[in-house]
Formats: sequence, C-alpha cells, structure tokens
Amino acid sequence: MNASRSTTPFTADSTAADVIADIRLTGRRAVVTGGSSGIGVETARALAAAGAEVTLAVRNVEAGEKTAEDIRTTGGGPVHVARLDLSDQGSIAAFVTTWEGSLDILINNAGVAAAPEARTAEGWELQFATNHLGHFALATGLHDALAAAGRARVVSLSSNAHLHAPLVFDDIGFRTRPYDRLLAYGESKTATALFAVEANRRWSADGITVNTANPGSVVTNLGRHLTDEDVARLPAYDYTTPQQGAATSVLLGTWPGLEDVGGRYFEYCNEALPFTPDKPTQGVADHALDPEAAARLWQVSLDMLAAAGHG
Repeated sequence: MNASRSTTPFTADSTAADVIADIRLTGRRAVVTGGSSGIGVETARALAAAGAEVTLAVRNVEAGEKTAEDIRTTGGGPVHVARLDLSDQGSIAAFVTTWEGSLDILINNAGVAAAPEARTAEGWELQFATNHLGHFALATGLHDALAAAGRARVVSLSSNAHLHAPLVFDDIGFRTRPYDRLLAYGESKTATALFAVEANRRWSADGITVNTANPGSVVTNLGRHLTDEDVARLPAYDYTTPQQGAATSVLLGTWPGLEDVGGRYFEYCNEALPFTPDKPTQGVADHALDPEAAARLWQVSLDMLAAAGHG
C-alpha cells in the first residue's frame, strides 16, 4: 500500500452526479466500454452531463443507440455509439483503427461475470479474454490517442471478487484446473487491477494516469449467470445503486484532486485499505497491487496476443 493514502470528500453513498457536480469537461473526449447497461450507462451519463464528448463502445449497437438517445435528452456533450466486442480481437482492432484524434478518458467498464466455461476463437478462457485481454488490447491500441491528450485518465474496473483469486500464471486459461466460474471471474479482476499498476508505471511519463476502480456490489445484468448455488458461496454484500457504483469510475476519470495519483485501487470513492478478514467484501489484496506480477502479466498478455497473430 502507498505510504500516503488518497482520500476524497466522497463516500459509498456518493453518486456519479455528486462527484462531477463542479467539474466541466467541455472539449474532452471519453470512451466508456459497456456503456449501454448497468453502471456504464450512469458513467457515460455523468461524463456527458459535464460536457464531455462520449463514445459508448458496445457489443449491441442498437441497445447503445437507445442509451445514447436517453442520455442526450438530459443535455450535455455529444454522445456517439461504436461497436466493440471485447472478446473479439478483430472488433477491438477495428475500433482502434477507426478512432481519430486524442482521447482524454478511457473507462474500461465492460465485463462478463461467472459465465459458464467458454473460449474465444483463440482458445482463451472467455472471462480473462474479455475482462482483461480485451481491455489490454484496447488500451494499448489507444495509447497514442491518450498520450496526445496531454493529461489522460484510464480507469480499469475490478471487483472484490479479486480478493481470494490471485492470478495463477501457470494456468491462466484453466487448462489443467477444473473450471470454476467464480474463481475465473476473480482472477480476471485481479488481472484488471494489475494492468493498472503496470500501465501507470509505463505510461505516466506520457501524461497518462491509470487507476483501478471497484464499483462495489451493484445489481445489474452483469450477474445474470449467477445461480442460487453461486450466491450461497458469496459473502453478504452491501448493495449500492448503479449511480453510486459509477461514482468511483467517474471520480478516477475526472476529479482534479487525483491529477498525479496512479497505479492505485479505489473503492467507495477513496483509495482502498489493505484487505483484512474481518471485512470480507472490502479492501484490496496484496496480489492485486504486486508490481512484479503486474510486469509479468503485461508480458504474458503481449505474448498471448502475438501468439494468436494479434501482436
């Protein structure tokens, strides 16, 4: 944990609208992956309300257009929709190739949780491929656009599911272990946190700040694969609204007080404390902030993409 913990005036009860109330983003450009549902909608809504030009990067363009129209009715900056399937490297490459100009804010929000075992065309386990590798390819592909912005922010969404799921480098794709949907999700969210650690180390000199956001426990369609048996395995969560869940992402993407703060893990709008067993759904595990693991994951990710012809 960093010697000086970053705190803000906001709390678990704060909403995205609260966080951005005094911030103006006119002239700034933002991308929100998974911006047509759940906390992605509220993240995009808050950014647009502050004047940002927001692109909803979504698998379902029709659903994205409906969301964009809803956001436009409340005023603010322009809202666009672009197709992006994070489990499809071709789709990611197309998004990156067609992006023009600089990019000030990238919110890596989309994800899949507790999905039945499935693999991408490359043979990668779906949750790791979508939640981490997809966003890794997207962010690295947009690096130059982020650097061109001058003071860009990248937000990588994790989850308290990471707490008991250190990344098993020797079996990232569950090739030798029995497949466990919840564990696979947790490991993918450890990976998204480690991405922020290494990306910030590599990119801070380019004016790009990268942090991890845990949105807390929010009831959205992300949990559509959860069964009663799955829920029985989980600790008792304190659930928040989508507007509250979006607050930490918006904070990390916009709040001036975090201008030079990077490579850290935030929850409830403040830097998380180290995990302790007496608070089973809060805090950050050491394995999600380990700089050696973060550097190793970065290289593994590059190698996986290259081996599949996407390097």
